[in-house]
Amino acid sequence: MSVHLKAVLFDLDGVIVDTARYHYLAWKKIAEEQGIAFDEKANEALKGVSRMASLDLILARGKRDYSPSEKIALADKKNALYVEMIAGLKPEEILPGVKDFLASLKAAGIKRAICSASKNAPMILERLKVAEDFDTVVSGNDTSRSKPDPEVFEMAAKRLGLPHSECLVVEDAYAGIQAAKSAGMKAVGIGEAHVLNIADLVYSSTAQLSLTAILAKLFN
Repeated sequence: MSVHLKAVLFDLDGVIVDTARYHYLAWKKIAEEQGIAFDEKANEALKGVSRMASLDLILARGKRDYSPSEKIALADKKNALYVEMIAGLKPEEILPGVKDFLASLKAAGIKRAICSASKNAPMILERLKVAEDFDTVVSGNDTSRSKPDPEVFEMAAKRLGLPHSECLVVEDAYAGIQAAKSAGMKAVGIGEAHVLNIADLVYSSTAQLSLTAILAKLFN
């Protein structure tokens, strides 16, 4: 029995817009203030991970323990730095091909959702002027478990009233692809094929996203 595609669930950072650089710079500043070495390689482990879980990964690289209140203060400081950095986001910073892909989904009657660990997701969508392009937004404000836990995708499917098999995930992080698979959803990876090797389909750029190609390869 063939399965029809009814919804596409998008990660935000690295899929709709590249704010990953701002996350990295904010975390690097926090880490360095604590005397903890932090570089782009260490940052890879934070992709798709919630703010507090990311902080725990960074602090684990240090030499002391932190109280819950200290952790909250550091997480809040990081977020303030990040929000300051993304305050100037503009619609033209949407990644290549995304607007056209969203338009093709809308024209085909396929629902669209944002599924992100970022608590700033609603604000980012407003700044990019694409909030109206999505039927629902599940952010870090709504979930308690980070990817690779499938909670964020399961919540989106529930809100949209669709079975998991009719949802497709677009992700740039391995943890996100794992979450999609755990939810019983097909996944398109954006990035390097050898890294996102458990995805059903991998594109090196969002500019390659094509509804026609995806339907032919994954839902025929």
